[in-house]
Amino acid sequence: MRVIGIFSRITFYPTLFYNMCMEKVSSRMWYNRIDDVVILGALPLRHITPKLIHEEKVKGVVSMNEDYELRFWVTTKEEWLAKNVEFLQLNTMDIFQTPSQEKLKKGVSFIKSFENTGNSVYVHCKAGRTRSATLVGCYLMESLFVKKHGWNTQEAVEFIRSRRHHILLGKVQWKALQLYHQKHVQK
Repeated sequence: MRVIGIFSRITFYPTLFYNMCMEKVSSRMWYNRIDDVVILGALPLRHITPKLIHEEKVKGVVSMNEDYELRFWVTTKEEWLAKNVEFLQLNTMDIFQTPSQEKLKKGVSFIKSFENTGNSVYVHCKAGRTRSATLVGCYLMESLFVKKHGWNTQEAVEFIRSRRHHILLGKVQWKALQLYHQKHVQK
């Protein structure tokens, strides 16, 4: 596990730079609106914060990042709070890990508290592709809109992919989504 953590740290800046380049040269967006509540995206760099708050009506932020990933260029917890935006950090190692079921449940509860308020929650990790997409999938399976339709894991992921086509879920993320569905949705 220690080697994986070191690998994640070493690759953080090169892959962040790659994501920045991909936004400029491809159809990838830094963030995408998933539904009336959730915006799924990459690290909230300081220059996009005003747009998120004023245009997207962000009043909550869920960060799936580890502390070192939030050190530079990113709007900090203190800065969000000073702008009257709630902030929840659910530390999860990049690339090979997925959020624990407890973190997923905590994140879903946080997001659901914004339903029917007219406000949005910005859910992010480094690139908005894996850790944060896993949480958004869990939220969608439990959201008020989806409960009417009874979406399963596959349908929730397809819905996310229809709005953010470059999400990337591996075996561990699919397993976490399926376990979440069994524990919290199929009751």
